[in-house]
Amino acid sequence: MKLSTKGRYGLRLMIDLAVHYGEGPVLLREVARREEISEKYLSNLVNPLKARGLVEATRGVHGGYVLGKPPAEITMREIVEVLEGPLCLVDCVAKPAGCNRIPLCVARDLWSEVARGISQVLEKYTLADMVERQEAKREISLTTTTLSE
Repeated sequence: MKLSTKGRYGLRLMIDLAVHYGEGPVLLREVARREEISEKYLSNLVNPLKARGLVEATRGVHGGYVLGKPPAEITMREIVEVLEGPLCLVDCVAKPAGCNRIPLCVARDLWSEVARGISQVLEKYTLADMVERQEAKREISLTTTTLSE
C-alpha cells in the first residue's frame, strides 16, 4: 500500500499554492523550482484539480494558478481523492455486490475500518492547517540554524 507520486506531488503543489494564497496567480515554473518537481509533471496534475474546482487558471502575462477555494475549505482528502481516486484498499469494500463472502469475511471488515481511518485523517486537515504546519517547521529550522552558528 503506497501513495503514488501523483498524490504526493499533487499535495505539495496544492500546499505551495496555499502558502501563496492571496498573492495572485502563481506560475507552475515557480512551484516546480520551490518543490523540486518537474514543471511538466505538475502541468499534468493541474488538470484534474481544475476540473474539480480546486485550482483555477488565469491566462496572459500575469497568468498562473490559484486555489479555487480558500485554503481552509480544501481538505487533504479532496486532493488525494481527485488525484488517486477513491480511498479504498480492496475492491470488495467499495463494491460489496462483487463478493459473496462479505457476510463471513472479517478481513473485509478490517480493510473497511482502515479505509475509514485514512479518510478521517485526510478529512481532518485542510490546506490552511498544512500551511500552519509548514510555517512552524520553517520557524524551528531557522531557530536551529541560528543557534548552531
